[in-house]
Amino acid sequence: MTQRKRKPTPDPAPAPSSPSAELTPSAAFDDLCRRHSALLIRQAYLLTGRPRLARRAVRRAFQRAWQRWPEVAVDADPAGWVRATAYEYALSPWHRFRPRRRVTVKGGTPEDRALLCAFVELPASYRRTLLLHDGVGLGLYETAAEVEASTAAAAGRLMHARERLAGELPELGLAGQSPVRQGQMLQARLSRLAAAHEVTVPAPRAVRTGSARTVRWTTGAALGLTGLITAATVLTVLTAPDRSAPPPRRPAAQSATATRPATATVTRSATPAVQAEREGVRRPPSVRKGRGGRLHVPAEARLTPGLR
Repeated sequence: MTQRKRKPTPDPAPAPSSPSAELTPSAAFDDLCRRHSALLIRQAYLLTGRPRLARRAVRRAFQRAWQRWPEVAVDADPAGWVRATAYEYALSPWHRFRPRRRVTVKGGTPEDRALLCAFVELPASYRRTLLLHDGVGLGLYETAAEVEASTAAAAGRLMHARERLAGELPELGLAGQSPVRQGQMLQARLSRLAAAHEVTVPAPRAVRTGSARTVRWTTGAALGLTGLITAATVLTVLTAPDRSAPPPRRPAAQSATATRPATATVTRSATPAVQAEREGVRRPPSVRKGRGGRLHVPAEARLTPGLR
């Protein structure tokens, strides 16, 4: 009885590698930029109400991502990294010094304009928390982690933001609704408002070129500032007086007797009565002190005993 030959077991096929693993750094960055630029610009627009600022914030965020691409490429959520950077730039306090412009709503209804105006008037922390939770759809824990706050603080900001919108816009119908229902209603309204905003997506290659230009400019400015400080320091050292030299020596102090004038050495001889008082001799009753402490001697006391 012949035995059948077993067919060789085929080798398992290699697992297909992920597309991002085969891409070069520039190709992976371009893919990230193309897939998320439009959405991030619309989100930044909801935060600020200013289209130009929203585009600038997203472009700066992608430029910084390209500068730190080795770190961003291995991040668990590269799009979240860029989003957080864009939000930080859009909500920077120094934008207050720029001339404020009216909120621009193109292609929306008056209700959309009222919602955007009320949303922009919220505090920055409230806007960011509400947009991440109700607009983007992040959970409460993820929202708190991105805004760098505790879960309780993020929940409080979310609740106060909804209350303020419900009070300023009663037509939204948020009052009396459950928190879950409020989030769903705001998500639908914010999504419609963001979708109505037309955006122009920057070219990924232009973003990378602008990033390299920014790095060169920043490096040149830092080197120039360092050289200016060094030149100023050298000039100060060369022109400053030499404080290390010892001060000129003063002439040796002369003795008190040598510096004392000759007239000072001549003193008036004390009267016998004063001399006697200094030596502790008791003066006669007829001698008394007058005004100014001077001794008054009667005229008859001045004569010698033989001439009295």
